[in-house]
Amino acid sequence: MNIAEKRTLPTGIQSFEKLREFNAVYVDKTEFVYKLVHEVTPFFLSRPRRFGKSLLLSTLRAYWEGKKELFKGLAIEQLEADNPDAWQPYPVFYFDLNGQDYTKPSALENTLSTHLKTWEQQYECTTNEESLPIRFKNLLTAVHEKTGKRCVVLVDEYDKPLLDLSEHPELREHNKAVFKGFFGNLKSCDDHIRFVFITGVTKYHKVSIFSDLNQLFDISLSEEFAAICGITEDELRKCFSPEIKEMAEKQKIDEIVCMQKLKEYYDGYHFHQDGEGVYNPYSLLKAFFTKSFDSFWFESGTPTFLVKRLRSMDFDLRRLSNETLYANASMLKDYSEDNPDPIPLLYQTGYLTIADYDPTAHEYTLAFPNNEVKYGFLECLMPEYVSDYGSGSGIDIFTLRRYINRGELESIKNVLTALFARITYTTKDTAFEHYFQTVIYLVFTLLGQFTVCEMHTFTGRIDCKVETDKFIYLFEFKRDKSAEEALKQIEDKSYALPFSADHRKVYKIGVSFDSEKRMLSDWKVIEA
Repeated sequence: MNIAEKRTLPTGIQSFEKLREFNAVYVDKTEFVYKLVHEVTPFFLSRPRRFGKSLLLSTLRAYWEGKKELFKGLAIEQLEADNPDAWQPYPVFYFDLNGQDYTKPSALENTLSTHLKTWEQQYECTTNEESLPIRFKNLLTAVHEKTGKRCVVLVDEYDKPLLDLSEHPELREHNKAVFKGFFGNLKSCDDHIRFVFITGVTKYHKVSIFSDLNQLFDISLSEEFAAICGITEDELRKCFSPEIKEMAEKQKIDEIVCMQKLKEYYDGYHFHQDGEGVYNPYSLLKAFFTKSFDSFWFESGTPTFLVKRLRSMDFDLRRLSNETLYANASMLKDYSEDNPDPIPLLYQTGYLTIADYDPTAHEYTLAFPNNEVKYGFLECLMPEYVSDYGSGSGIDIFTLRRYINRGELESIKNVLTALFARITYTTKDTAFEHYFQTVIYLVFTLLGQFTVCEMHTFTGRIDCKVETDKFIYLFEFKRDKSAEEALKQIEDKSYALPFSADHRKVYKIGVSFDSEKRMLSDWKVIEA
């Protein structure tokens, strides 16, 4: 593809109008817009950050403002072709709650006031009233009377003034109270409102938007709207064929392999058990822009509060990967900061997704959606369990991976010894077993795709298997027992038998930990 043919990717573009004016590649979601705008029910949608919520609201805004020219050639143009009432402009009140520092006092009130002031000037509804709820109510009423059109209210990332305050509980409760007074108008001014759409990462339990606006239709787990944000497999192939070809050429792989890698890295999100799976649109576009398979989603923010919560509650991290996390629909929809269970928040923020569903028990099974999330999240967790861990420490994953690739057994032992000597000390009554099992899981999972933890064989389950081009490592870990016992288990269970015809060297490694001294105490290796 030469420069003249190069297409404009909408990387980072959240404005539908800008996207269309610059002729950027657009995955047509206007069929969903058509379904929404022909209802009178107020809607709520929860999706992870960087998942296209702002672009969706911007598209709704353009529709309600009657900007027909922006929708030329899109699905909704044909769907509205015989509708004489289509494309009439309505007064739109678009609340963008992104881009503010809500840790500052009155930040939420100032943001809302700034929005109101703009519209009061636009519609010549100036007032001396200071109360934000009354100003909003007066505005909705006056604009309806002036224009003869009911108002459209769009709220983007309503929960940012709450999520930003995980360490400021008093200010968070204050902002909840502000919401209650302000958005209570959505119910009391129903006669003046045509359409309401609210987005957020989470659906806060006990936030008045949801309790007061009792007709609010939450489409977050709706099969019909499962693909309203994100990019489906079909959309990927249809809309990004040139980018896939170009990326495959850059990576020196064929297009089938390129598609498979894109799927492993960025696909896997399911927002309904029978709904179509979707790719993370932000990561996918960044991958095409850079022509690389990297972790892009985590660049826009590290989930510090989630990491600390999992660490503080001694959560068994292995459950994030082995599909033993369960929830029902009400758990997935509602989030409460005083709920000790982290699963609803991990799901709503995109670190877990629906992997399976039991229709008899009405129970969802949750897991990581893809490799980008899996490895990115575990990398964030590692420093919480091992102190002085980093790329320059000599005990990092990059160093360990090189030793494993080269078969340097003594160096592998030294890295593991140092890692376990640096397990973060805690005064809580947490068994050392939890810590060393957690670090084993983190270390070997982060080594990459050729590592299998707790691999099932025909005779049992080995703790860990690591494969490279030249070597196969079979690890068995014991706590307060000898490395000899660990090796004996490998022999007795014939864990190496499946690899007897393999051309690679097979190492059987028994490792022992002393829980009292909190260290790797014994290490024995046999070459099969």
